[in-house]
Amino acid sequence: MRSMLTLCAATIGAFSLSCDVMAQVQTSERSALLNALSDCRAMTDSAARLDCFDRTADALDTAERQGELVVMERQQIREARRQLFGFSAPALPALFSRGGDGADREPEVDSVETTLLSAGQDHEGKWTFRLADGSEWRQIDSAPVRFQNRNGTDVRVRRASLGSYLLTAGKSRAVRVKRQ
Repeated sequence: MRSMLTLCAATIGAFSLSCDVMAQVQTSERSALLNALSDCRAMTDSAARLDCFDRTADALDTAERQGELVVMERQQIREARRQLFGFSAPALPALFSRGGDGADREPEVDSVETTLLSAGQDHEGKWTFRLADGSEWRQIDSAPVRFQNRNGTDVRVRRASLGSYLLTAGKSRAVRVKRQ
């Protein structure tokens, strides 16, 4: 009974900690440097405004070179989301959003289509699939899978229920997998 209470308390503590981290990431405000840049536009004196823009641009450049500020284009964000597809980390989606009402957010990645590099079975008969995008997926169900194990076979991995993923190789049935 006591170990059950300890387990429940630990679970609740871990859940609340992850919720706090998510809330902090999602509600973080704009960078102070970006706010300073916006403030420069409000100046009416041309010389002061130019001086403000020069100082702020220099500070932004320095922060970017020192790794304190990262600027990403939407295409880079899409590619990062695609590469992270299948990994379970609750705070990752918030890192690539702008917060607010979500009107300009990129859609979540629900599936990835690529090709098979190789596949092999372990001693339990479960498959490991190595894909052209560099990802590796391991079968987690125990149903037998029949497919053409050929380099270049089309593969689709899609998000399924309860945080699981389904992989289809060629015209085979879908197999439940986990990212390695």
